[in-house]
Amino acid sequence: MWYIPLILIGVVALVLINLYNSLIKLKMVVNEASSDIETFLKQRYDMIPNLVEIVKGYAKHEKELFENVAQLRTKAMESTSLEDKMALEGELEKGLAKIFAIAEAYPELKANENFLNLQANLKDLEDEIQKSRRFYNGTVRDFNTKIAVFPNNLVAGIFGFKEFPFFEATEEEKKNVEIKF
Repeated sequence: MWYIPLILIGVVALVLINLYNSLIKLKMVVNEASSDIETFLKQRYDMIPNLVEIVKGYAKHEKELFENVAQLRTKAMESTSLEDKMALEGELEKGLAKIFAIAEAYPELKANENFLNLQANLKDLEDEIQKSRRFYNGTVRDFNTKIAVFPNNLVAGIFGFKEFPFFEATEEEKKNVEIKF
């Protein structure tokens, strides 16, 4: 009769260990997805100066836009928190959209082979970033759900698991890009 409490304690311990390990595994998947986004963003940051220099030669009067994009790139690269990076990315994407819109006004720029290659590479990279963000958001959804449901929420609370933020479009990103000459 004395072994029944030991068996119950063992079963509870195994359940807690299993829940903890599953939370750790999901957290690692979220971290991996976040790292993938960081990798693609780094590639984009490396391409931005080239794009700016090519377009700058044709649109000298847009100096303020180029400087703003360069500053946003630097801030985004130096950002350490995911929330800050998300906010800066929205602004950076808006600036890049304006640069591409400006490029449309210059037929000789649109025919420039370097610009076309860079534009195609950036488009492919943007597609990869979007795929990575969707994967990240899916893993965040799974993790956040797992730590919110009972009895996982008890284990998550004890061990300090916190929700991850989603990558979401800001209100500014949802608006159409306006270009004024």
